[in-house]
Amino acid sequence: MSFNVVDTWFVAQLGATELAAMSFTFPVVMTMLSVGIGLGAGTSSVLARAIGEADPQKTSRLVTDGLLLAFALSVILSIIGIITIDPVFRLMGAPKELLPEIRSYMLPWYLGLILIIPPMVGMHSIRATGDSRTPSRLMMGAALGNIVLDPILIFGLVGFPRLELAGAAYATLAVRVIPMAGVIWIFYKKLNLLTFEPVKLKTIRKSWSNILHVGLPAAATNVIIPLTNGVIVAMVATFGTAAVAGLGIAIRIEAFSLIIFYAMSSIIGPFVGQNLGAARYDRIASSLRQSFLFCLAWGIVVAVSVGVFAMPLTRLFTEEIAVVKVATLYLWVVPLSYGMAGIIMIANASFNGLGKPLPATVLSITRMLIVYLPLAYIGKAIWGILGIFIATALSNLVVGTAASIWGLNSVRR
Repeated sequence: MSFNVVDTWFVAQLGATELAAMSFTFPVVMTMLSVGIGLGAGTSSVLARAIGEADPQKTSRLVTDGLLLAFALSVILSIIGIITIDPVFRLMGAPKELLPEIRSYMLPWYLGLILIIPPMVGMHSIRATGDSRTPSRLMMGAALGNIVLDPILIFGLVGFPRLELAGAAYATLAVRVIPMAGVIWIFYKKLNLLTFEPVKLKTIRKSWSNILHVGLPAAATNVIIPLTNGVIVAMVATFGTAAVAGLGIAIRIEAFSLIIFYAMSSIIGPFVGQNLGAARYDRIASSLRQSFLFCLAWGIVVAVSVGVFAMPLTRLFTEEIAVVKVATLYLWVVPLSYGMAGIIMIANASFNGLGKPLPATVLSITRMLIVYLPLAYIGKAIWGILGIFIATALSNLVVGTAASIWGLNSVRR
């Protein structure tokens, strides 16, 4: 999350135009990352169950085949992304004058996708072994590197050329080498879970099938969110580029505010998978109940904190009144539903850990397409941009309630 916040802060110093351009890229970037999250969830789910069953041969095969699948998918998505940059962003309502800026950011970002998705899958897999500290250290190293490189490449310091918006993309790619190298070293040297033995294509297909059984629905579950947000960005764009810039800042602050929920959702899947493999259903039920209660309590703390400091936080990025106004309005309304948003994350990750990805997909489709978008259109017609933000909060509240009930009932069954 710090990648997004740091990039946004430095880009905001370039001006509202560059900030708006970057805000348009956010749903597309998150769509690509969601594929990596889904594939990581699929690999983590089958891997955690194999570990719970104490099957080392199956474990090493799944790690190797999961990384191979991630590399192949990265290349395919990179090619598709580069070809579709202009039509996709025109569809999202990006003004013609912003397209060169958007292209300057997305082209290097797409070219470096192979440094993004495989490490994501690898770090999900490391967590499935029970080690959450190593992925954390790798990402912290990359995040610190991004803080150093961002101003150097964006503003052209210490002899580097001034790349402006494109510099943020190049900085991200450069430091992503850290988790990539770390993941390969850990699996090959430390855990001895990478295998290079000749294997039949049938065996690889079987591994990919098991991974994608959870991975495809999990990816779809995650992809639905940024795709829907792309529609929301297009709706907000009708209020001007300042509104899009304000939304971009608010979403970055939101993502950082929800960091604990993201951390919990990355751990609950492997935890559920391991205990499912070991037939410890009591631990699964207990973890869900406690996690849901924590989400509600922490959600209140975050909502109050973000609400009180909404305007000062926004002004850390920009002093432009129109941008600050939109971002602050968002941060006064949407955080009221953060507790339920956390419950949705935990429930979805738990379903994936159980090897039952369909409920998570149903919840995401219901939340984004059946509840959120219709409410956003109605809200916009009645209250303008405020109505869109109210729709965001209501969709979290409604679907979060359903997710908590469905999740606990599934574990009981």
